[in-house]
Parts: sequence; C-alpha cells; structure tokens
Amino acid sequence: MQININKAHYPVTVLGPGRRIGIWMQGCRIACPGCVSQDTWDKSINRRLSIAQLLDWCRKVAGSNANADLGGITISGGEPFDQPNALSALLDALMAWRTELNSNLDILCYSGYPYATLKHKHGAILSKLDALIPEPYLDKQPTTLSWRGSDNQTLELLTERARSKYAPWSSSPAPQQLQVMLDGQQVWYIGIPQRGDMQKLETQCRDQGILFRQPSWRS
Repeated sequence: MQININKAHYPVTVLGPGRRIGIWMQGCRIACPGCVSQDTWDKSINRRLSIAQLLDWCRKVAGSNANADLGGITISGGEPFDQPNALSALLDALMAWRTELNSNLDILCYSGYPYATLKHKHGAILSKLDALIPEPYLDKQPTTLSWRGSDNQTLELLTERARSKYAPWSSSPAPQQLQVMLDGQQVWYIGIPQRGDMQKLETQCRDQGILFRQPSWRS
C-alpha cells in the first residue's frame, strides 16, 4: 500500500501534547478559503512512498528511546480522509508499532470534513484513532482554542487514552505556537498561526531582503 504525503517531521511540539511525529498527507478536495497550507491541496503532486517506508522513517527518527520520548503522532494535510485506504493502512501500521513499543503514544488526525460525515462514511477508520479534530476551517471564525485553526473545529476524544491526555486542552483557550524550520532555500512552519501572522512574516522578511516565491497560504 502506498501513501501520498506532503512532508513528515519529528519532533512536532505544537499539534498535540508532547513530542510528536507529524505526517502531512498530499491532496485535498475541500480547499477551505483562507487555508494556510494550500501547497498540500494538489493531489497530482506525486510524493508517494510505501506504508512500510514511512513506518521505517518513524522508527528511525524516534530512535531507541521512542517509548520514553515519543508522545504521539499527528496526521494532517491536505485531507487525510481523501486517501481513506492509505490512511487506514497507515493507522494499522502505527497501532502495531505502538503495541510493539508497549507505549502510550496517541494518534491524532485532522480533517476538514464534518464529524457527522466522518462517522457515517469512515467509522472504521475513526475506531483506529485516539483523537480527531474535524470540521472545515472558517476564515471568519476566531482562533482561540488549542491546536485548532478556527473555533468551530472540535476536539473529539475517541479513546480513554485521549481523554486522559487531552482533557486539559479540550475546550480551554491557549496561546498558539509555531515551529519555524529552515530546509535549504525553503522556510516552512508547523502549527496554527493567528490571523494575519503569515502576512506579517512575509512583510518583515521582505524588509530584510528575503522574498517568498511560493507562499503556501496563497494559491
């Protein structure tokens, strides 16, 4: 089974509790207005690899102390549920790895589809997740809740593992944080920006002579 991903990174510390593996899937049919990850929309971009290759990468970056250091795995995009078979296979592999580690790591997934739609169409996949952040991003909504782009998005705690780990963040406001990464000639970020943050970043960089050629938050 192959999966088309945009990128993967470790450690991610701003999309769920603890030090996490982040996996961003490529392709999104929803295309929410104002989305800051428009580079993940195009499903024709081919960054395919096998589930086994992705799991090998997870093992490598987590290292020998994965059981102690790895808090969880966050899957985003793009839209993960636009690749339902690949997503299901990935979750099977991650769950088997968790059992092998005898670990309490949790699996969180983002989706722009309504929770009711996901329960109706993809209940079997939801049963493999610990936590889910569903609902479309709404650009006119405020951004005050942990790990969510707009306040209409909910944090669904699907297992006892998630209920114990996520309860402090389920409904309380929290400051949003960003990780900024440098990769060759590319600058990219992880996390949920506040309204206008990316435009401010672009302006400040331009004032320093740094020009953004293909900002991900503009099509």
